[in-house]
Parts: sequence; C-alpha cells; structure tokens
Amino acid sequence: MIWGEGNPDAPIMIILDNPGAREDREGSPIVCGTRQTLQQAANEVGLDVNDLYVTYILKRRPVKAYDKKSVRETCMMHLTEQLKEKTPKLILCLGNVAVQSFFKDESADVKSLRGSWYDVQGFQTAVAYHPLAVRRRPNLWPLFKQDWLQVAERYHH
Repeated sequence: MIWGEGNPDAPIMIILDNPGAREDREGSPIVCGTRQTLQQAANEVGLDVNDLYVTYILKRRPVKAYDKKSVRETCMMHLTEQLKEKTPKLILCLGNVAVQSFFKDESADVKSLRGSWYDVQGFQTAVAYHPLAVRRRPNLWPLFKQDWLQVAERYHH
C-alpha cells in the first residue's frame, strides 16, 4: 500500500489516480515523469515541497483486470479517512480518474471543470490535467501551470 508522499501535514493535498509500476518496484510513490512535472509546476508558481502532500485514489498499482467501480469506491473510504486526519486547506485533483472518483461523478472531466473552485466533501478543490497527459501533450502545459497558479494564489491569500 502506498498512502502518499510529501509533508503529511501539508496544507495542499494533490490527488492522483494510482501509483504506477515503477513506483511499486522502487518503493517511492512518485517517480519519473509525474514527479518531474509536478515539481516543475509547483516550483514555477512558488509552492514549496513542504506545501504539498500527494496521495492516490487507489493505494496500490492496479492489476490488469479489476472491477474499477468497486475498487475505487473501496479506496475512496481510505481517502476519506486520510482527509479527516490531514484536513488539507486545498485539494488539487489531477486527471479524469481522480476527478470522477473524488467528485463522485462519472461524467466529470478536467476539461470542463478546470479553472474554478469547487466544494467537494467540504474541501476547496480545483482540478487540472494529469501530469503524464501534460508530458505527452506539451500544449497542455500552459493550462496545467495556470491551474497550479490558481492553487498557489488561493493558498498565499
């Protein structure tokens, strides 16, 4: 089980879909492209690593064939407990899977929700594209950075 990485008492919680294969092998929750993209965005908008705690909807890498809906619902119970314990000031959901799970809405998508704040389960929540989507489609970088800037501005004010 991988619960998360970063400052456990951070005021900003980042929610991703799940850890990947490399994270499982290396025992480090965030590696390679995801970490680099997150760090670059955070640095460029003036957020420090101590401001962030990264966690996941699924607390381990998914197996090839699984009942996505059932597993995500079960894992949301773990995330709900993390939220009660950590009580972040702000949440940034990255990618459609995380957004759909956290918002409890299968039709929710980053493209239509980004750029605004939402009250989700009592938490101020923003959404942005998944870091790996941004790496695959560099044209998304300005939008990704804009969403991180929105979080940084709310945090600093």
